[in-house]
Parts: sequence; C-alpha cells; structure tokens
Amino acid sequence: MSTNGTTTSTLIALRDPTSPAAEAYRTLRTNIQFSSLDKPLHTLLVTSTAPDEGKSTTLANLAVTMAQAEQRVILVDCDLRRPSLHTLFNLPNQVGLTSMILQEETAPLPLLETSVPGLSLLASGPLPPRPADLLGSRRMETLIARLRDEADMVLFDTPPVIAVTDAAVLATRLDGVLLVLQAGKTRRDRAREARRLLEKVKANIVGVILNNARQEAGYGYYA
Repeated sequence: MSTNGTTTSTLIALRDPTSPAAEAYRTLRTNIQFSSLDKPLHTLLVTSTAPDEGKSTTLANLAVTMAQAEQRVILVDCDLRRPSLHTLFNLPNQVGLTSMILQEETAPLPLLETSVPGLSLLASGPLPPRPADLLGSRRMETLIARLRDEADMVLFDTPPVIAVTDAAVLATRLDGVLLVLQAGKTRRDRAREARRLLEKVKANIVGVILNNARQEAGYGYYA
C-alpha cells in the first residue's frame, strides 16, 4: 500500500478530498477492508520504524476516510511519549487513555467528538512514567474490549516499534498492525528490524504504508 503526497501535518482527507493523496487514503481503506474478509478487523495498530515518518498523520487521515464511509471510528492515542492526535484535530488533552486506566472500569469513556461525523478521539491524557507497563496491563485489555463495543473500527497510534516496546506489547492484543515507512528516509535495515520485532510477538501485519512515494506518470490515483 502506498500513500502519495507530501502532506505530513494536515488532514488532507478533509482539506482536499479530491486530491491524489486523499484518494490514496480511500484506496488504503478499501485494501484494509478486502484484506480482512475472512476475519474482519475491528482493532488496528499503526506504528513506524522511527519518529517523523508520518504515522500519526497517516492514521488520522485513514480514520477520516473510514468515518466518511459511515463507519463508527474511534482513534486512540497510545503514543504516551509524543502524543499528537489531539493536536491534529485541535482538541484538548487533559483527560484520556491514562485517565481511564486510573479510574473505575465502569467510568464513562472520555471520548472527544471530532469535526468528522462518526469519528471520536480518545486522547492520551497525562503522560505516565512507564508507558509499556500501562499498555500491557489488565486494565488496558479491559479498555480495549470496551472500545470495541463502541465502534466498528478502533485505531491505535503507538510510538515507533524499534525505539521502545510499546507497539510490540499492544500489538499482541489487537487484530492487526500497519507499519508506516517514509520514502527516501526509512532505511531498509530498520524496516526489516521493525518487521522482525512485530513477527517475534506474532503480530498480524496486514500491510505496509509508504509515505511520500513519488507518483509515477500514467498511474494516476492508483499508483
């Protein structure tokens, strides 16, 4: 899978829905749907090999296109080191995932409505001292189950898989994983290492997204 375009900090699926980049995200959405015909995906994790490869922006745009297809979508910011989803949607981050972990399991989910109908955000909340321990906790498992009941698709943003163990820990509890790479930046050895780490925990890698890929003449939106 590839997403063509140079946007790394804006929601192109909202700002310019007729652009090749927005069309690429819709193609990605369709590919994910068809890849899971035998075993539908309800929870999906997105990670990368290193910071600044566009994983959060990619995930946010994918979430927008899924909601535009009349799915109920929840974005969960599990990057408890450098959270950014609340910034992309211009929403607060006073409470969120970490707040829920500390509260009673029956407490209301502090979901934030975005400007996109059907798309909600569970922000990171206050940053914890040991993110991997939190993501691997029993309470996190309970929270994932609650989120599944609230939406057709729950999308999780995590830190780069090579840098810390957070993504690998969470991947074992979710239906699938997307690995984001950036053309001209991601080294092949790091891409192979990211794949090895995910396969080591038996994560279900459903695809690889190549950001900023050059669109070749003649291929149009489907490059």
